[in-house]
Amino acid sequence: MAINSKIEWTESSWNPITGCTKISPGCANCYAERLANRLKAMGQPNYRNGFNLTLHENLLEIPLRWKKPRFIFVNSMSDLFHPDVPLDFIYKIFNVMRQAHWHCFQILTKRSERLLEVNHLLDWLPNIWMGVSIENQDYSFRLDHLRKIGANIKFLSCEPLIGSLSNIELKGIDWVIVGGESGPKARNMRVPWVSDLRDKCLKLRIPFFFKQWGGPSKKRTGRILDGRIFNEMPSPHSSQRKF
Repeated sequence: MAINSKIEWTESSWNPITGCTKISPGCANCYAERLANRLKAMGQPNYRNGFNLTLHENLLEIPLRWKKPRFIFVNSMSDLFHPDVPLDFIYKIFNVMRQAHWHCFQILTKRSERLLEVNHLLDWLPNIWMGVSIENQDYSFRLDHLRKIGANIKFLSCEPLIGSLSNIELKGIDWVIVGGESGPKARNMRVPWVSDLRDKCLKLRIPFFFKQWGGPSKKRTGRILDGRIFNEMPSPHSSQRKF
C-alpha cells in the first residue's frame, strides 16, 4: 500500500484510498483496476474489496515514518477527489502532507470539478503538487480548472494519450508528463501527438517528461523520443530535477 514505485516520474506510492470508477475514455483499460483485482485474487487484505473505493485509515501516517525526503505519488490506485471520498478524509490526507513537509507529494485527478470546488478549503503548501489527467482534447477543460487552484506546482499527465492535444493551452502549467497506454488492450499513440506537446513545452520552457510509448510490451517500445530520453521535472525550488 506504500511502496517504492515503478512509475518513472515518482519514487514511492502511498495509497490511503484504493478503488475508483470510470469517468472518461482514458479509464477504459485502467492499470489500477487490473492490479487491484489481481491483488484481491492473491488474498491481499487491503484489496479485499477489489477495485471498489475503500478508505484505509491505518495507512494515513505512513509518510511520517519515511525520514528520507522522496517524491510520493498520492493514491496511485484511486482518485483523491472521487465524489465518494468524504471531505473529512481529504482533510486528513492534507494534514499528513503538511506534517511530512520534507517530502514532495504528487496528486493526480480526473475529477477536476470537485478539485476546484474544494480548492479554497485546502492548505496548498509548496510540497504538494497537483495535476490533472487529460487523454484527448475533449477533456482539456480539466486544465482550465487546475489553473484556478492554489497549488504551487500544477502539472498535466497525458497518459494514456489517445488523441491529439494540438489545441491545448499550457500557460500556467509547471510540468507535462506524456505516455502511451500499456497492457494487452493498449490503444495506439501517434508520434505527432507526442512531438507537438514536447514542442509546446520547449517553447514555454515547461519541463517535459516522456514516460513511455506503451503497447502490449512497454519495455520493448521503450521511452526514447527523437533519439533521447526526456526526464525533466520541476522542483519546489524552481530548478529542474532529473532522475
